[in-house]
Amino acid sequence: MKITISLLMALFLCLPLVNRAQATTDKSRIAFEKLQHNFGTFKEELGVQTVSFNFKNEGTVPLILNNVQASCGCTTPEWTRDPVAPGAKGIIKVSYDPRNRPGVFNKTIRVSSNAENADVVLTILGEVTPRARTIEEDYPNEIGPLRAKTNHIAFVQIKENQVKKDSTEVINNTDKPVQLSFKTPPPHLSAVIKPATIAPKQKGYIVVTYDASKIKAYGFVMNRMYLNVDGQDDYKNSIAVSTTLEEDFSGLSAEDLKNAPKVKYDLESFDFGDIKQGSKVEHTFTLKNDGKKDLIIRDVKSSCGCTAVSPSKNIVASGESVPLKVTFDSTGKNGRADKTITVITNDPKNPTTILRISSNIQVP
Repeated sequence: MKITISLLMALFLCLPLVNRAQATTDKSRIAFEKLQHNFGTFKEELGVQTVSFNFKNEGTVPLILNNVQASCGCTTPEWTRDPVAPGAKGIIKVSYDPRNRPGVFNKTIRVSSNAENADVVLTILGEVTPRARTIEEDYPNEIGPLRAKTNHIAFVQIKENQVKKDSTEVINNTDKPVQLSFKTPPPHLSAVIKPATIAPKQKGYIVVTYDASKIKAYGFVMNRMYLNVDGQDDYKNSIAVSTTLEEDFSGLSAEDLKNAPKVKYDLESFDFGDIKQGSKVEHTFTLKNDGKKDLIIRDVKSSCGCTAVSPSKNIVASGESVPLKVTFDSTGKNGRADKTITVITNDPKNPTTILRISSNIQVP
C-alpha cells in the first residue's frame, strides 16, 4: 500500500513538468514552397512583374508575420496580415517594377515572424530588356523647334585666363530644315553650331567656348546665350552657361605662399533665433588678415536678394580686422530660413569661405 501511494504522488508531481515541457515546444514554423523565383528575361515595357510565395504553418501555434521588408523600393511586397493557424496556408506577393531599370537584377525580401525560423530570406531575380527610348527622353529640352540633350552647359570650374570648350547635342525632330545663329553673346562666350542648318530628323551640336580672360569676375557666374531660329529672335530659345571662376595660384612659390594673405573670421555662422515676419535683422562678422600681404576681397555674394552684405573695405592690410555687416529681410518669409554669404579673397589656401545665417521666422 505504501508503494502504491508513493507511486501516485510521484506521478502527480511529474505532471506539471510534462505540461511545461510541452509549452516550450509549442511554436509556429513557416515553410515556403520555394525561396527563390526567377522571372527570366522580359521586356521593360511589360511593366510590373509579380510572383506569389506560398507558405504553410507547420507548427502548433498560430503564425504571425511581423514584417516583410524588401531590399529596395523597386520591389513591393504584400502579405497575409492575419494569424495563420497551425496547418493553414498564407501568401506573400512580391512585385518588381522594371521601369527605367534595364539589366540584371537580384533582390531580396526578408520575412520576420514569430516562427522558430524567425527570419527567412526570399529572392527574386531576372533580366530586364530595355525598351526603345523616345526622342523626348533622349533630348528632353526644347530650343525652339529643336530638342537638346541639355540646355545648360556647366563648365564647373575655370581658372582665370583659362579657355575651355563644351557642347550639347541637338536634334531637328521636325519635317523642315532649321537654321540657327546666336544673338550677341557675352564677350567671354562664343558659340558655333555644327551644322548651321540642321536637316529634318538630323542631329547637330552647339559648341560653346568660355574665355575666362575676358571676364573680370570670381565665384559662380551664370550667363544665358540666345539663339535666332530661322532668323527669328525669341527669348525662349536659349541655353544657360555656368561656371565657378577661380583665381590661379599655381604660379606661387613656397616663399610666396609663406608671405601670402590669410583670411580669418571670428564666426562662420550666426543664428538670429526667433524673429517676426517682416523685420530686418543685422549681424556683423569680423574678417581679419592673419597673413603678411594685403588681403583683397574679390567678391561677396549672398544666396538671395533678401540678404544684403556690405564689407567696410575691399583691401585689408596685414594684421587688420574689418567688419562684414549682413542684413537679413524676413518680409514674405516664414518658418526656418537658412542663407549663405560667399566671400572670395586672394588667400591662396582659403580663397572661398561660406558664411551662414539662420533664423526662425514667426508669423504675427
